[in-house]
Formats: sequence, C-alpha cells, structure tokens
Amino acid sequence: MVELNGHSLTLDQINNICLQGELVSISPESMKKVIESRAAVEQIVLDKRTVYGINTGFGKFSDVMIDSQDVHNLQINLIRSHACGVGEAFPEHVSRTMVLLRLNALLKGFSGVRPEIVEGLASLLNLRIHPVIPQQGSLGASGDLAPLSHLALALMGEGKVFHLGEICKTSEAFIKEGIQPVVLQAKEGLALINGTQAMTAVGVMNWLEAYNLALQSEWISSITIEGLEGIIDAFHPAIHDARGYQEQADVAERIRTILQGSKLVTSQGEKRVQDAYSIRCIPQVHGASFQALDYVKEKLEIEVNAATDNPLIFNGGETVISGGNFHGQPIAIAMDFMKIAVAELASISERRIERLVNPQLNDLPPFLSSQPGLQSGAMIMQYCAASLVSENKTLAHPASVDSIPSSANQEDHVSMGTIAARHAAMIIQNARRVLAIECICALEAVRYRGIEKMAPKTRQFYHEARKIVAQIQEDRVFSEDIENMAEWLKGTGEHISGMNEKDGAAL
Repeated sequence: MVELNGHSLTLDQINNICLQGELVSISPESMKKVIESRAAVEQIVLDKRTVYGINTGFGKFSDVMIDSQDVHNLQINLIRSHACGVGEAFPEHVSRTMVLLRLNALLKGFSGVRPEIVEGLASLLNLRIHPVIPQQGSLGASGDLAPLSHLALALMGEGKVFHLGEICKTSEAFIKEGIQPVVLQAKEGLALINGTQAMTAVGVMNWLEAYNLALQSEWISSITIEGLEGIIDAFHPAIHDARGYQEQADVAERIRTILQGSKLVTSQGEKRVQDAYSIRCIPQVHGASFQALDYVKEKLEIEVNAATDNPLIFNGGETVISGGNFHGQPIAIAMDFMKIAVAELASISERRIERLVNPQLNDLPPFLSSQPGLQSGAMIMQYCAASLVSENKTLAHPASVDSIPSSANQEDHVSMGTIAARHAAMIIQNARRVLAIECICALEAVRYRGIEKMAPKTRQFYHEARKIVAQIQEDRVFSEDIENMAEWLKGTGEHISGMNEKDGAAL
C-alpha cells in the first residue's frame, strides 16, 4: 500500500498503483492539512469575504457575486456544465491515474476541500471504480476542465464508470460497493477540476511506455546489427566519451553488452569501412531521445506533486491567492518534446528496416523473401513502417505553439497540453509498431546469417520472439504478425527495462 502525502509521489509508485493495482492510504499529516485548509474556506463563507470560486462565478463571471445560500448549487452547476468532454474515453488505467493525481494534489492542503472529498477519491482507487472520461475537449488551461469534470461527476454519483471490467452508471457501482455520493460544498467543485491531471496522467503513462520502448529499441537494433553484419567499432567507448553526452555513451555501452560474444558483428575494414548512419549513429540518435525523456520525467515528477488549482489557500486562510498554476504549459512543452524523441526512434528504425529488405543495400535475399518474385516477403512491411513514420511527422507538430482564447478572452492564452499528451500517446503506439516490424525483419536476417552465431543475449531474445512470430517460410497476412509483436513488446517492456538497467542479462 502506498501512503499519499501530496509531495513525494514517484513515477514508480504511479506505475504500481495504476498499472499493478496497488492500494493507497492517506497520510495523517496530510489529512490534518486538508482539515485546516477546509476550516479556512468555511470561515471565508461565514465572513462573506469575496474570494474567487467560493462566492463568485467562474472565468468571465468572476465578478459576479453569489449569495451564500447558492454556493452549494454553484459547485454542482460548475461540474455539470463543464462536463463537455467528447470522443473516445481515456483507457481505464489513465482514468485511474487521473484520480490518483487529483487526490495527491488535494492532499497538499492548499485547496480547501473537506476530508470527504479526498476519502472519496481514495475509495474510487481502492474499490477500482474509475470514471469514464472522454479524451477530447480540454484546452489545458484553466487546467483540464472538461476531463476533470467527468471525474468529479463520479464522486457525485453521476456519469459512468469502469467497474469490474464493465462500463456502468456510477450510481450502480456505488450501490454495489455501498458508497454514498459526495455532495459538493463551497469551492470543492472548482478544486476538483482546476488542474493539469488529465494531461499529466496521460504524460506519465506515455513516459512509462516510451522509456521502455526506447530500451527495447536497443535490443531490436542490436539484432539488426547482427543481421547486417554491422561494424562494432562505432560503439567503442572512446568515441562517445570524446563527445561527452552521457546518454549517448550509455546507449553504446548497453549495445556492446547486448552484442558481447556475437560472431555476426564485424570490425571496420573487415567487410566495409563504415556502416550507414542508421547503424553507425544509433548511440547518437537514441541517446538524444533518452535526453529528451529524462527532461520529460523531471517535469512530470514535479507536476504529479504540484498544487494546480485556483485559488490556493495559505496561512490558515489569511492569504488566498488567485494565480495560474492550472496552466499546462510545462507539461505541454514536455509532451511535445517527447513526441519528437519517440518519433525519431521510429524514424531511424524505418531506415534500418529499409537496409534489411533492400537487396541493393545488403547481401540478404531480396525483401527477405524465401522465393523472391513469387513471394513478396517483407516488402510491404516496410511500406507500413514508412506510413507510420510519416503519420508521426504530422502528429509531432507541437500542440503547445497553438492557443485559442476562451471565456470571452478572460482566458486568453491556453496550453493545449492535453492534445500534446494525446498525440504523444499516438506516436508511441505508431513507433512500437515500426519497431515490431524491424524486429520481425531482423529475426529473418539473422536466421539467414546463422542463429548459432548470434550473441548469447540476442540469441535468447530471438527464441523468445519466435514464440510470438514464426519464421517466414511463405507469404502470409503479416498484419497479424506486426500486431502480435507490438503487443508482446508492450507486455515485456518493464522486463526489458529491468534487464538493461541491471546488466543486459538474457530474457
């Protein structure tokens, strides 16, 4: 069980809670801060002090005063009116992550919600009741208003949720689990939806997948190197130390470890003087992607422990400040950066695929076909990879450079961070399929070269991968092979990540 306190949540813990199903508890010290913050809000209501979102309207309506008897309806109206999300729902694990991140933010004690709110969110997590949240409709400032409104609906017993593997009405799930809906009080609706938890939740899941995929790309490209009898000298530590990028040197070191003992790699001058860039520059290109992923991780680790609603309450209610912590620009830029990093992993992978299948670039059977001409082999798999890479180029266009004013120009600059995060997720899926295609082609190439000549580590990877995709003896529906390989890579991501981080041990 993970104890939440609002300031020390890690990406590893998010992985354990949201992907492995670990339960959560609330730090007593954090609950004390929540209670103190709530007392401040109740005093503000009693004193009839004018504070945004407590006794005023929202956005352009911030100057409209709300009677004290209507502050309850104000919050309910806010959630219902802002639940304007459209399109396909976020995957259930992303919805779970949103609930977790919103709970963690409220536990910082700056938001003025009652204990019932944080306890309600914790119950959703521990009972595995996850709001159905449409993916589209957020501008990324004032936070993820539309997605988080659908999250708040669940606390109110409204909307729909994932429960026990099915989608049902929230009221039905609550009856089954014996939960009472929360009746929102002053500021609580605003505290629930003013935040960046949709883009950040997608961002965290993106990072976990992207990092694992980047590590997998080293294993796959190592098999490609063997299939093309690549020159190992390009991975010599002296070259990479001379440049000074640690991530580049780390990639080269991991690939040297993976290929240790291979009889398929060559030395410079043995078969050719230099390899093409897509082989020779793997450490430089992959290393740069790892640099970007390190940046993204740093920003996500800050954001998952950030207070992002508005206004924030300090000094026991003596200081209540309206600000802009809900603005998603830091995550928007991080997600755009991630898009480029992952798109490049796919881009260079597609070039390696071309070298594996093009008879003008290697001495392997044309398109790795068992009967060139009669059998097309991997010819159209390269087409597919090229299509996915081209699609990634359009998705990689930065969402964060766009802004459309909203709320009658009161909210005149927005981040589009959730769009950036969603597009990053799409790029990751495309990139995984490209790497799946490279993996299939590389397996065929080393088969022609001689499996017994492979490095011990790549040879065991080969045998594991062959359980997923059989060798190509004749043409078949390769779509199924690509999807099966991509699913296998997705499922083995953490295992491969652990291997690389330890010592590159065999599967």
